[in-house]
Amino acid sequence: MLKNRRPDIGFIPTEPEMIQAAFALANITPSDVIYDLGCGDGRVAISAALQFGTQAVGIDIDPQRIKEAQENALQAKVSNLVEFRLDDLFTCNFSEATVVFLYLLPHLNLKLKPQLLQQLKPNSRIVSRDFDMGDWLPEKSIMIATAEEECRLYLWHIPGNLSTGH
Repeated sequence: MLKNRRPDIGFIPTEPEMIQAAFALANITPSDVIYDLGCGDGRVAISAALQFGTQAVGIDIDPQRIKEAQENALQAKVSNLVEFRLDDLFTCNFSEATVVFLYLLPHLNLKLKPQLLQQLKPNSRIVSRDFDMGDWLPEKSIMIATAEEECRLYLWHIPGNLSTGH
């Protein structure tokens, strides 16, 4: 039951420069639908809506983070473009996404990988901050440094030859 599930990891905000680098890496366009799995305070989804006018969905298991994200979307005046859902990443549906942003731990990325491959349509993009997907090699990875920290961003495209009916 969702009420009894605790977050798998703590909330660590992603710096604006890293969000911009992730958007550039994924080649975001206004027609994309962005999903931020483990959205925290909503900054990735809100930034996508503000910058590109895209529809964006943030999913988090922490009710406090969802409340903050909704308040932040209201303040940014993008509530018409952004939705935040209190849900479990490992049981939710994100099949409408064309871009998925992750900032999870390695074992959580690996746990989520089958769902990503099953639910996402061919050519959908996945950007992960700091952690890869084991033996699924990224198409590209870049280092980003800010005054505060350094991170690596990874990019994958969902292949078109999966036997999922997509």
